[in-house]
Amino acid sequence: MEKLKTYFLMIGLTLIFIWFGSFIGGKSGMIIAFVMAVGMNFYAYYNSDKQVLAHYNAIEVDESSASGLYKIVYRLTQRANLPMPRLYIIPEQQPNAFATGRDYEHSAVAVTEGLLQLLDDEEVEAVIAHELSHIKHYDMLIGTIAASLAGAISMLANFGFLFGGSSDEESPNPIVAIILMIVMPLGASIIQMSVSRNREFMADEGAARLTGHPEWLQSALMKLDSYARATILPEAEPQSAHMFIINPFSGKDVSLKELFSTHPSTEARIERLEMLK
Repeated sequence: MEKLKTYFLMIGLTLIFIWFGSFIGGKSGMIIAFVMAVGMNFYAYYNSDKQVLAHYNAIEVDESSASGLYKIVYRLTQRANLPMPRLYIIPEQQPNAFATGRDYEHSAVAVTEGLLQLLDDEEVEAVIAHELSHIKHYDMLIGTIAASLAGAISMLANFGFLFGGSSDEESPNPIVAIILMIVMPLGASIIQMSVSRNREFMADEGAARLTGHPEWLQSALMKLDSYARATILPEAEPQSAHMFIINPFSGKDVSLKELFSTHPSTEARIERLEMLK
């Protein structure tokens, strides 16, 4: 069912993208949008995990090189009825973590050195449970596709401004076209952020139920948020910010932060977890 919902969302976002291409470029715009959408979805499906792990210089570890972390992940995967994901450690001091992969058999969990140094074993277990919940519900694939298509819609809008929209006989009203070229990229970004924020809440709840201790994740989130505001993740990029358990840009002042944040506030997440006790 989770995989089916993922495919429906991918198809829905792709159709919106193709419609927008048709609107601003007529038949040729629709064809361009279709080719771009298929290409981006194909690339994201098969390569997004490798790309993001390489970008953050993640180092793969196993039971012999990270026995404590391995045992925690193995125990939780047995409880969640998931295959063992590949494990990575990112050599950065900002405490953070993310999961990636297109399906259960190609999943990976990465944590920073800072996270392992900051959190105790129970808090690390809660963070890992959060990431496994993302894997369980295919959240990372959905986030990757949503981010790719949101960026592509912005690119199409720029295309429309440069080339003046459709050349078909039944061209759209130019005022409506200009408004859509402004609103569509903004709306796509808001949808992307909303999807990401909602799934963070769901992963928090999944982690609390998997460990049986919501307070472990509450404690971890408080520590992670506090330290993330004081440190930076040098390689962090907006396209992958949604993947992390804590926004890697927490320490930066961003205009309209709440609207365009990829994460709900830590306070809101802790309050939701309090309701599960």
